[in-house]
Amino acid sequence: MPVLSLPDFRDLLPQGGRLAGLDVGTKTIGVALCDAGWTIASPAGTIVRVKFSVDRAKLKAILDAQSVRGIVIGLPLNLDGSDSPRTQSVRQFARNIEPLGLPMLLWDERWSTAAVTRTLIAADASRARRAELVDKLAAAYILQGAIDGLAFGGSL
Repeated sequence: MPVLSLPDFRDLLPQGGRLAGLDVGTKTIGVALCDAGWTIASPAGTIVRVKFSVDRAKLKAILDAQSVRGIVIGLPLNLDGSDSPRTQSVRQFARNIEPLGLPMLLWDERWSTAAVTRTLIAADASRARRAELVDKLAAAYILQGAIDGLAFGGSL
C-alpha cells in the first residue's frame, strides 16, 4: 500500500486501530505503538538492523503480534523542509515494506531525536542510557505527533 497523506490515512482507518511508529536509522529501528483509539503512543522496542529481509521479518512479527492496522514512519527532512540523503533512504524503506500491506504515513521528524535527547538529559540519564532509549522514544514522539494530527483533524 503506498504512502498516504494524513486525510487519506485517516480515511482508510475509519474505526481506528493500533498504529506503529517507526524511527528508521542506519543501525536501528525504533518502534512505538499506540492504542486503538489513537490516544497515547508508547515506546515498544528497538530492532537492531542486520539486513533488510531480517529487519522486515522482525518488524512483521511485532506488527502481527500487536494487531497493527497502520504504520507511521518518521521522515528526516532537512531543517528547511527539503529532502536529504537520509530522507531518500527512509522513503526507500517505506517502499520496501509495502508488501506488508498496511497503510503508511510519512511524518516529519525533524525535531524528534533532539526533543527526546533533551528530555533524557533533563532526567539525568547517562550517555549510555540515552543511547539505549533514544530510538524507541523518538518513535513514540513521532507516533504521538501523528495521532494528535489524526485525532484533531490536522493535515499535511
